[in-house]
Formats: sequence, C-alpha cells, structure tokens
Amino acid sequence: MELFPLVKARLIKRYKRFLADVILESGEQVTVHCPNTGAMTGCAEPGSKVWLSTSDNPKRKYSNTWELVQTPENYMACIHSAKANDLVKEAIEAGVIKELQGYDSIRTEVKYGKEKSRIDLLLERDAQQCYIEVKSVTLLLDDSLGVFPDAVSDRGRKHLRELIEMVQQGHRAVLFFCVQHTGIKRVAPADAIDQKYGDTFREAIAAGVEVLAYQADISPELICLHKPLPILPRQP
Repeated sequence: MELFPLVKARLIKRYKRFLADVILESGEQVTVHCPNTGAMTGCAEPGSKVWLSTSDNPKRKYSNTWELVQTPENYMACIHSAKANDLVKEAIEAGVIKELQGYDSIRTEVKYGKEKSRIDLLLERDAQQCYIEVKSVTLLLDDSLGVFPDAVSDRGRKHLRELIEMVQQGHRAVLFFCVQHTGIKRVAPADAIDQKYGDTFREAIAAGVEVLAYQADISPELICLHKPLPILPRQP
C-alpha cells in the first residue's frame, strides 16, 4: 500500500480517543484526527515522531490524520487501524498470504451471523466461503510479544462467536492478526487485559477457527504485509 506524501510532526498528546495535538516541522501546533479507538499503549508517547496524511475535503474539521508513529524503541507502527483490512486484502490479491489463495472473489463488509455483524473479508469460490475477521495489532510487550486486544473488547468476543458459528455451518473461518508494528515477532491473546477474550479465543481455535498473523513492513512511503508470525494460544 503506497502512502500519499505524509507530513512529519512531533506528538504533544493524544486525547478524547479521536484527537491528538502535534507540532509540525514549521513549529505550528495543530489538532489532528486520531483514527484508533484502542488504548494505543506504547504508540502515543509525547514527543514521538509521527506522520500525518492531509485531506483537502473542506467539510472536515481537522484536515490532518495521524497515520504512523516511531515508538520510543525506534520501531515503526501504523496506528490507523482501519488500514488493516486493505492491507490484508491487498496481500491476498498479491499472493503474499499463501494460506488464503485459490478463491475467485473477495467481498468486504458483508453482513452475516446471528449477532448482525459485518465480516471484514469474504473469500468465495463456487459454493466455498471463507470468512476473515481482521484485527490490527500494535501493542508490544516484552520479548517481542504482540497482544490483542489492547483494551477490554466485547466486540472482539462477538466477532469470535460469529466465526465459530460459521465453522459450525460448514464454512471456513479465519481470525487474521494484521501486525502493524515492526517490533512484534509473535502474537498472543491479551489474557492479562481481557481474560474473557483469551478464553473465547481458545474456544474458537478448538471449534476449528483458523488464526493467522502477518507482520507489516512500514515506512513513510509504503506499508505491506510481508511475513507470517508465530501465534501463541495464551499470553505467557
């Protein structure tokens, strides 16, 4: 995924979930949109170098959107969590994700399930269907471990239940961890943050839901998924 020319800045603070104050290279202080609803632990430290995209839409209150951050450990992370779906779709179409090849079409945001969800990606070939729920992972712990979620997530548990239901109906179902942090080398459920999510995660695996994790290569010019990562069934 090529990025539009990004604007460099320094983070002052993130607040009210969707807002952040930054200082541009010119010295001007501006408020920008933060497209991430999570805790962003380790990715929102004051003083961090950040990169912003710019919109010319006159209806927007804030013309800049926070896209990338260089963490205190000098790793790169993409905090725009909605980009994860596009990254995974692009990687499937490019043949990067070997486990998800052989389908004829990809649809996005398709309604499904008893709990009225929308699946991120639906792969289809003849009567075969593969339901893919994508999760962006940016929380880095010790020993290069990345975990999800970074806050209690009832919505995340709902999505796991929906995937379990799809398996029970005879379909293929995949939980896909899109790792948008270059310091993460393995992934696990965040049992210490949300024990219920961890328990449901393991129930999903036992029911036949597949779990994949791929790491993104991140720079201010380009983001792309490039290699699979090992997955642990529980947080060590």
